Amino acid sequence: MSVRRRESATVKKRRNLLKQLGIDRVDYKDTSTLRQFISERGKIRSRTVTGVTVQQQRQVALAIKTAREMALLPYPGQNPGQTPR
Repeated sequence: MSVRRRESATVKKRRNLLKQLGIDRVDYKDTSTLRQFISERGKIRSRTVTGVTVQQQRQVALAIKTAREMALLPYPGQNPGQTPR
């Protein structure tokens, strides 16, 4: 019985956007930065996609949720120009 070895996938180096921009604390009023952590549909992107640390992901998620409450960012599933039922 032979053992098959998996081919190793190429490992992409994570790029930490917050570290590149020199941001220590995430602010909910900085919508241009927060939009980079939201998908086209308005969902918060995962940490594996964004490449931020655990603490930074928590700050980003909290800032996005606060910005949504203040109507600075859209909620997921809301299409612009669509009237609510």
